[in-house]
Amino acid sequence: MPQSSQRMTRTRDLLGYTGSPPDPRWPGGARVAVSIVVNFEEGAEFSVTDGDPENEAVYEIEQRLAGRPDPAIDSHFEYGSRAGWWRIMEVLGQHGAPATVSSSGQAVERLPLLAQDAVRRGHEISAHGWRWEGHADLDEAEERDRIARAVAAIKAVTGSRPVGWHTRSPGSVNTRRLLVEEGGFLYDSDAYNDDLPYFVRVGDKRHLVLPYAFDTNDMQFFHTNRFSGAADFAAYVIDALDRLDREGAHAPKMMSIGLHLRMIGRPGRIGALDRILRHIANRGDAWIARRVDIANHWLAQFPETQSSPLSNHGVRGYRPHGGPQCPHR
Repeated sequence: MPQSSQRMTRTRDLLGYTGSPPDPRWPGGARVAVSIVVNFEEGAEFSVTDGDPENEAVYEIEQRLAGRPDPAIDSHFEYGSRAGWWRIMEVLGQHGAPATVSSSGQAVERLPLLAQDAVRRGHEISAHGWRWEGHADLDEAEERDRIARAVAAIKAVTGSRPVGWHTRSPGSVNTRRLLVEEGGFLYDSDAYNDDLPYFVRVGDKRHLVLPYAFDTNDMQFFHTNRFSGAADFAAYVIDALDRLDREGAHAPKMMSIGLHLRMIGRPGRIGALDRILRHIANRGDAWIARRVDIANHWLAQFPETQSSPLSNHGVRGYRPHGGPQCPHR
């Protein structure tokens, strides 16, 4: 159901840190905090076979089969959980790289073995909706229910509730407020507008946003055919990392790498992940961290106080790296 018109307004911030970002003082003096996000959506996509009115449309074949079961798309998603998962986990393990597994609640409920495997390996389980669906057309009650179901499913399977959230685009103008009202989320990643975390005011609360990225993301194998193979994807991500590393000498940054089981998990693509992780290790000046760890570090570096003024992006009285204290804006 479309959202009511009174909820359609929001405030945009087009300036952010205005060229003077804060110094997060990443652990070990790292120039870049690298967040690897493994999207776990298999079993939560729309499928007529599972009783849904329609099939998911985003996969290797552009033709969409309407109103009837589509064994082809079903099997493409199945590849992710049957084969892709294990290949990705093996490469991450070889490099000792912790990841955030952004998980749809229904996927976790249907495939508890994978969620529990992620926990056993030391990865974070964050929430990626109940179903793999956008929230733009959900009314407030529907969206609140989806959030609650995702949290409950992940907690039931893993023993711990998720503290991070990312909505499949397009999202809702209500999502962030509903997450804050739910009360258990440390951060959300429903933004793509910065190379650093930032705070926003939601009602009377300060809320942390860890921006995500769609360019350094294997989804571009599907959506734009931007990457023709593993070498293309690896080269693009490495170029982005190298640029942020240079900037990080005076202004440390954060970088997200988005992965999907059925995409990067293919044998012709997985080599990209190995090359990226080898490059990061060879540079030696990046911190690979789960998003929850980045969030906790940011909160520790920029605690909320009553005495300091609120400057851009909610960092109170921060000092830009190498510069004077930033005034109130």
